[in-house]
Amino acid sequence: MALPSTQTQPFGTLLTAMVTPFTADGSLDLDAAVTLARHLVDNGHDGLVLNGTTGESPTTHAPEKAELVRAVVDAVGDRAVIVAGAGSNDTDHSIRMAEQSAEAGAHGLLVVNPYYSRPSQEGIYQHTVAIADSTDLPVMLYDIPGRSGVRLAPQTYERLSAHEKIVAVKDATGDVYGAVANMSRTDLAWYSGDDALYLAFLAHGAVGLVSVVGHVVGPQLAAIGEAFRAGDTAAAATQFAALVPVIDAIMGAGFGVVMVKAALVELGLIPTMTLRLPQVPATTEETELVRKALRGVGLV
Repeated sequence: MALPSTQTQPFGTLLTAMVTPFTADGSLDLDAAVTLARHLVDNGHDGLVLNGTTGESPTTHAPEKAELVRAVVDAVGDRAVIVAGAGSNDTDHSIRMAEQSAEAGAHGLLVVNPYYSRPSQEGIYQHTVAIADSTDLPVMLYDIPGRSGVRLAPQTYERLSAHEKIVAVKDATGDVYGAVANMSRTDLAWYSGDDALYLAFLAHGAVGLVSVVGHVVGPQLAAIGEAFRAGDTAAAATQFAALVPVIDAIMGAGFGVVMVKAALVELGLIPTMTLRLPQVPATTEETELVRKALRGVGLV
């Protein structure tokens, strides 16, 4: 496979944390998932993250996760890096998810800090290494203290970066300065995990983005990255500013999966905005906000 990855950009440059489409009765919709994955890869993405937060991983079951990875890898795995979420607050469970993702054909793993349990830094380190040791796949750390309740300490970044399979970070801390300091201490590839901070992270040394709004503005985000890497920072800034209304509409309330599924239905890219509880679909008013933002950038 000729995958779009390098040592400095091990998972490509633009990935979207893909939603998991469901039918109206809440069942996994693999046909819709494959159609969406092909659309994303056709529109600027060189990587996809499955079974992450936006993929509603807390409410999908192990066989469904594996089926989703297998279907998407079969559909676009020769054109994009497929990263599978394999993190939880149960190390043994996370290891099983990692092994199942590897068996299903994933190219890499996304490992979130253990949530709710709030372990020590030593606990986070041992948890993460145990998952990394369970397969031959490269690992992207996922540092998102707003959801996990714990944050990777600088010393833990250094220790984890010494592991040969731990190669990248999805940084959703909102702390650009802290990211710069951690980049200087490690050789990990840094990916912004926050659409709103994409340009800021690029300016401070990140190699790419793991996005939510990329579901609907993938070509625009890809163009921003290309302009920045070509040295045309003014064009990148102008293009990024044009996306602010879409980023605000989808991410501003903190319910990215809810709002982006509403956007995808508006664009005809998935058939239903069905979510699994405790997530609930966007209201009429929320859907109108999304529609207005999409209209503002010429998508509807």
